[in-house]
This record gives sequence, structure tokens and C-alpha cells, in this order.
Amino acid sequence: MKRKVEDAGVADQFEIASAATSTEELGSPVYPGTRRLLERQGIDCSAKRARQMNRDDYDRYDLLVGMDRENIRNMRRIVGEDPKGKIRMLLSFTDDHKGEISDPWYHNDFDQTWKEVNLGCDALLKYCLENHWDD
Repeated sequence: MKRKVEDAGVADQFEIASAATSTEELGSPVYPGTRRLLERQGIDCSAKRARQMNRDDYDRYDLLVGMDRENIRNMRRIVGEDPKGKIRMLLSFTDDHKGEISDPWYHNDFDQTWKEVNLGCDALLKYCLENHWDD
């Protein structure tokens, strides 16, 4: 997503961060399969370490985007109520408004997950720009 807002020339209008919704991988580097895929795409994630999402993230960010139902459930557990409708599934921004990002941890198909995440991020950026989030 960071690359997409940079390519669109609107990076200064966005603050993008990643956070874990569970505690299993806190402090860990990016998973090796993901790291290799990102390296092939020219994305350096060598300094990235998993951090825990927290309640303050709800107030800090305009959107909290999860990849699957488990993420969404964990996000709601962490932040409590969602009166502003900030918690959304990434693929909910796509035209078909359904589906979860497939987790390569279970199927080892990092390329498929990359395609799904890209589709979702393209749709998310379009949504933000159409709703004047770049003002």
C-alpha cells in the first residue's frame, strides 16, 4: 500500500502501518516466504518487526483493515466497539465486496496472496481517493 500511494503521488496524505492482531509473532521479522516475495518486488522489509495492534490505533487511524475474519474478530476484541465503522476487510473495497485474503501460512502460495493483497490495495486506494481522503 505504501508503494501504491507513493506511485500515485499522495504518500504525504497517508499514514500506513501494519500491526498484528494476535500475539504469536510479536517482535518477529517478516515471514521468510513473504520476505522473499517482497524482495522480488523490490520492497525492503528487513527492519520490519511485528507489533501488537492496540486500542489507541482506533483513534489514530481512519481505517483499520484486516485480511480475514479472524483478523476482524481480533481487531474488534482489541478496540471494542466500532461506532465509526473503521474496521473493514481489505477485499470489501473490491467490486465483488467479498472474500478473505488467503493466508500463505496454510497453503504456501505467496504469489496468490500477493495478487489478492494487490487487488485489495488498488481498490482501497481508489476508495480513499474517491472519498477525498487525499485532501
